Amino acid sequence: MEMPTKFTVSASPHFHSGNTTGTIMADVLIALVPAGIMSVVLFGQRSLWLILISVVSCMLFEYVTRRLLKRPNSLGDLSAVVTGVLLAFNLPSNVPMWLPVIGAFVAIVVVKQFFGGIGQNFVNPAIVGRITLMVSFPQYMSVSRWPNPLAIMNQADAVTSASPLSQLSDGSIPSLTEMFTKTTDYDPLSMFLGIRPGSLGETCIAALLIGFAYLCFRKVISPVIPLLFMGTTVGITWLFGQNPYYNLMSGGLVLGAVYMATDYTTCPINFKGKIVYAIGCGLITAVIRLWGGMPEGVSIAIVLMNILVPHIERLTTPKPFGYIKEKKEKSA
Repeated sequence: MEMPTKFTVSASPHFHSGNTTGTIMADVLIALVPAGIMSVVLFGQRSLWLILISVVSCMLFEYVTRRLLKRPNSLGDLSAVVTGVLLAFNLPSNVPMWLPVIGAFVAIVVVKQFFGGIGQNFVNPAIVGRITLMVSFPQYMSVSRWPNPLAIMNQADAVTSASPLSQLSDGSIPSLTEMFTKTTDYDPLSMFLGIRPGSLGETCIAALLIGFAYLCFRKVISPVIPLLFMGTTVGITWLFGQNPYYNLMSGGLVLGAVYMATDYTTCPINFKGKIVYAIGCGLITAVIRLWGGMPEGVSIAIVLMNILVPHIERLTTPKPFGYIKEKKEKSA
């Protein structure tokens, strides 16, 4: 007598791509390597130490917290390493060595593990870590203290040159003509290569775009969110008379749009949701840059839109095929 065929019933997805959290995070780390190398080239060996301290702190906090909460060890998924690198990339090279440790505690313990670990945090951990440091220690995170890479390479002590972000906030942005005729502090090539004051990982746009291309090639991220985020910010600021190239190359717009706004946990899954989310990030960033009291709005914009993601997904999730909305019966 033939035995009946057994079917395994399980929830989708039924086909596995072979990707795991570890392989995806490894790809993100590979994409961040060019920017990491350029941070050391531009700002010196101290940048490498800050990155290492940030990464080790994130890994240590993740290990200890999960042990205390009696959860399985999750260091193998590399998410803590990515958070550590991104947190360090959002710090200037002259901050005290203890500062990334505090940022790592907030990012890993408070934002990530207290909400259940990877996949359950509702905002990006590295960004909240950065915002906490910016609010709590403005004397170290202020744009007026950001070091000039040229001064560092020349062994000079000058760190007070006007940064592109400070020029955005005080309205002294040069025009495109002034930039391309080199009658301003920062010409287009210098800003593209990262020869300007800024945080470790945000200055060299060329390195960030190399990583962006790699992530798109590996299909780790979709280009929809980064392109719409950057395009909306640049387009709105241009409409109000600001230099579009300057806005694109200043601050952490490219770093935030490519590597933090695309976080799987905190961004929408469906295509329409990604469009709404990205445009919202760009709109908030532009409003803060144009009329806000802070020179930079990327971090705040991403966190605010992270909070709205559940509502965005509820409104933009496509209806199942054949779905018919039930009509409400009128009460007698």
